[in-house]
Amino acid sequence: MAFEGLTSRLQNVFGKLKGRGKLTENDVNEALREVRLALLEADVNFKVVKEFIAKIKERAIGQEVLKSFTPGMVVVEIVNKELTELMGGSQSKLAKANKPPTVIMMAGLQGAGKTTTTGKLAKLLQKQNHRPLLVACDIYRPAAIKQLQVLGEQIKAPVFTMGDQVSPVEIAKAAVAHAKDNGNDYVIIDTAGRLHIDEELMDELKRIVSEVQPHEILLVVDAMTGQDAVNVAENFHKQLELTGVVLSKLDGDTRGGAAISVKAVTGCPIKFAALGEKIDALEPFHPDRMASRILGMGDMMTLIEKARSNIDEEKAKEMEKKLRNAEFTFEDFLEQMEQMKKLGPLDQLIEMIPGMNKMKGMKDLKIDDKKMARTVAIVKSMTTEEKRKPELLNASRRKRIALGSGNSIQEVNRLIKQFEDMRKMMKQFSGMMGGGPKGGKGLKGKLGKGFKFPFG
Repeated sequence: MAFEGLTSRLQNVFGKLKGRGKLTENDVNEALREVRLALLEADVNFKVVKEFIAKIKERAIGQEVLKSFTPGMVVVEIVNKELTELMGGSQSKLAKANKPPTVIMMAGLQGAGKTTTTGKLAKLLQKQNHRPLLVACDIYRPAAIKQLQVLGEQIKAPVFTMGDQVSPVEIAKAAVAHAKDNGNDYVIIDTAGRLHIDEELMDELKRIVSEVQPHEILLVVDAMTGQDAVNVAENFHKQLELTGVVLSKLDGDTRGGAAISVKAVTGCPIKFAALGEKIDALEPFHPDRMASRILGMGDMMTLIEKARSNIDEEKAKEMEKKLRNAEFTFEDFLEQMEQMKKLGPLDQLIEMIPGMNKMKGMKDLKIDDKKMARTVAIVKSMTTEEKRKPELLNASRRKRIALGSGNSIQEVNRLIKQFEDMRKMMKQFSGMMGGGPKGGKGLKGKLGKGFKFPFG
């Protein structure tokens, strides 16, 4: 989980501050020493940490904090604001040409995930009703062109290639002309990488820039390499004048040093972050939301946006009605599992809900894909009638389902028990929401007429 170690350390520090009615200058200094150590352990650049702590200290050791009724909360607020500024302040959006197509050049070292990120960016643009053209300009790495073509097929986006015998500069130039003729409003050029920065690589990239004048030059860096990623970004920026950075593999980086340091060191904004391997696991980078996640305060805006773009509203309303009336079936259960998979890994969703990462058992919650597949196999081994009427599932039917799905009877029994418990819980919960039994007002009534639940 991204920033896991840092978030845990910072929550411990601020937890101690929040428990105090008054703060002395020594209390603040002690807390900032711990914050400094936490940031350094998270592989944040030393100079960045030094300046960051100095700014917080200047604001925290003042009358507004030391005389506040909730000094701990004020310190957290200061840290949140400074962390947001450190990562760029506000979202840096993708450029858009006055006259299409908008040309984006992707750069980066080998192994950073550049080609995969090119496909992910195209998918993100498709969701916004754009028509991207992918361009295969990496003619050196074996199978690089094929990899891009496979990604293009996966997301149903055209891929422009002229093979590996034509120069990347000529390919890029021809691709832009092709996009103009075929109505593609974005051109994403996947360039070659090297194992390290060298003169030959930079000369080629500069020639492409000179020929097609890209509106965006995005550098893809592997977030898991920490300070190395920041150093790579600094070197590329000096020679190419990058317009933005994309952090790949951020979900695998428990430290988060690259995300926190890169803007401050290079002056170049982070535009996107990849939080998973799936083709749609690329998010616009919002410094304020990322700061909130780092401090364990959640990120409800991103969660809401994910739900809006991935969940069918009409189906959600129908499902809510079924849950309230305890009419939820195993068919609905399968559908819900599919909907949840679209939102991404469960541990990432929990990270976005304020306070959830502190709840017992939530921190180590992982979804086992194999276990999920077994669950799906059990449900699919049921007849249509059994899925719709779980009460029909007697001992002989359960035995047949176990054999048909390759699971034990104990596993089948466990799933059915969990399903029944969930239905009972939702029935009770819906009673609390509205007009409870015997005309009782329930929780909703107690909260007043004007109150509405998010799903009510």
